[in-house]
Amino acid sequence: MPHPPNTQPAPRRTPLSTDEKARAEANFALLVTEHLTTSGRFRVSADTPELVDLFQGVARRVGETLHRPVISYANGRYMVITFSDDKEPHLQDAG
Repeated sequence: MPHPPNTQPAPRRTPLSTDEKARAEANFALLVTEHLTTSGRFRVSADTPELVDLFQGVARRVGETLHRPVISYANGRYMVITFSDDKEPHLQDAG
């Protein structure tokens, strides 16, 4: 479908290969780990399901690296990765 006059066509995104995704996840995990340890929060533009999936993987890696619960949430435009506020009491078995 042709685009309207005097406008640029929307860029097409090429999906990441399996290798590219693995490398991106590993490299972003280092960056996110640094941001979480200094500011407690990391926000990134994640406007596609592929990016959301990538950064959910990053959040899992960061949690494993820091040995702390890390959560991520997205709103269709941005994704935020932060430490879990695990202050709710856990249910205990009645045994």
